[in-house]
Amino acid sequence: MGIHYDYKSTRGAKAMEKQAKREKKLAEKRAKKQAKTGFSKEKEQDKTIPLDQIITLDHLTNPDKK
Repeated sequence: MGIHYDYKSTRGAKAMEKQAKREKKLAEKRAKKQAKTGFSKEKEQDKTIPLDQIITLDHLTNPDKK
């Protein structure tokens, strides 16, 4: 009965440990995802055409122009 005796007394602590582990894992995933999206947003801003320029067919079809 040794194993079963400890189960109820440590159940709350184990649940808190699992929750902390789960939150830590989610926080790491969020940080990684934000780091990834931060870089892509900067790249997208570089490729945009300024508002004061007129968009022509050359802007849309010329692959050499960036």
